[in-house]
Amino acid sequence: MKTYDVIVVGGGPGGYVAAIKASQLGSKVALIEGDRIGGVCLNYGCIPTKTLLRSAKLYQDLMISESFGIDIENLSDVKINWDNLMKRKDTVVNKIVGGVEQLVKYNKIDVFKGYGHATDAHTVVVGEETLSAKNLILATGSSVLIPSIPGIDDAVTAGYVIDSTGAIKLPKQPNSITILGGGVIAIEFATLFNSLGTKVTILQRSDTILKNLDADVRTTIQRHLTDTGVEIVTNSSISRVDNGTVHYTHEGKELSVTSDIILASLGRTPNLKGFEPLGIKVDKRGVVVDEHMQTNVKGVYAIGDMCGKMMLAHVASAEGIVAAEAIHGDKTSINYHKVPSCIYSFPEVGVIGYSEEAAIEAGYDVGTSMFPLSANGKAVAEGETTGFVKIVHDKKYGEVIGVHIVASHATDMIAEAAVSMELEGTIYDIAKTVHPHPTLSEIVMEAAHGAVDKPIHIIKR
Repeated sequence: MKTYDVIVVGGGPGGYVAAIKASQLGSKVALIEGDRIGGVCLNYGCIPTKTLLRSAKLYQDLMISESFGIDIENLSDVKINWDNLMKRKDTVVNKIVGGVEQLVKYNKIDVFKGYGHATDAHTVVVGEETLSAKNLILATGSSVLIPSIPGIDDAVTAGYVIDSTGAIKLPKQPNSITILGGGVIAIEFATLFNSLGTKVTILQRSDTILKNLDADVRTTIQRHLTDTGVEIVTNSSISRVDNGTVHYTHEGKELSVTSDIILASLGRTPNLKGFEPLGIKVDKRGVVVDEHMQTNVKGVYAIGDMCGKMMLAHVASAEGIVAAEAIHGDKTSINYHKVPSCIYSFPEVGVIGYSEEAAIEAGYDVGTSMFPLSANGKAVAEGETTGFVKIVHDKKYGEVIGVHIVASHATDMIAEAAVSMELEGTIYDIAKTVHPHPTLSEIVMEAAHGAVDKPIHIIKR
């Protein structure tokens, strides 16, 4: 039996970060991973999809190059080389995974390949190895949830229905794709395939896509997707799947759509198998933890998707650091209302804190201010004028309690809001902060001016 101070089960963005932090704090650490270091995010999620989206954006830009004064004699000569698209994706993924593997090695972490299972709160078996430790950090992630729909299992077996992992491994570009669901992953893949010329249909059960986001955000993104050719069917109820055909009900009518591929994007479920002997408490979202990521079992911590709080890579990493610090006596925590979320659509979305609706429901005296990209010089110069910044604030003190950005670089811009909210910043603080010109970041300042009084560069009556 090999003995450690900390055993981390799962080498995704939560697990490997927790392992590195624990090692940096002086612990002897073992890391167990059944696949490649980096987990779903680095290998099958965040990194590969964003790599493919970059290629899609470049292709899209080439198609409108004439409007930027660049003539391509025959646009039909601009071809998508699917094999090379995938090769570049694999190259990027392998480079980043290799870098993380070097970080793990540098921090003197022992890596065990395989799927671990716990026999008690201090013992984990992986393959033929039995490991013992004072503390255990579970970071096993989540898996795609395949809904119980008549015919869907047969369609999966036949290769018609795929999940997000299958979508980044397709051997060729589909002519058409039907996406089941209207959440973040669904919208990113709709953006990717639509931009590359694939016919995209989204079937969403509720009355809107991105239903948990601010109304102005989801309305803008839904309208933009529709305007660019994506067919979005809301209030739809799927009745069955027959190979490449999805049968559904909409407004009392029985309808169907047939496509080359069906992408099931209806959520994820925590991976909990193998840890039943621990007796850890689980609710409908996943493992129940306290603010320091400790479960009801002393010395056993859980982080990332398996907790089901916010299934985001950067949240898992932050939780991994909290767990490692808690083990070493530093009781830190995360305020989830101050954690940003991103969507890598065209345009991008970056949000943090309360939506306007949620803030009102929470009892705040809510004030809001919006500033459009169409009034920003950099956005006009770049030809990316769809979007806005919306600041939600508490009128009592002017504290910023939510920021919602739709813009070409929203996923980078939202970090400014995150810092401001972490410091309990106000609309007055942001308005007084001099922003560089010309940049998209100026619209954050302008929205703050609008909340305080009036913005400079639009007429507010």
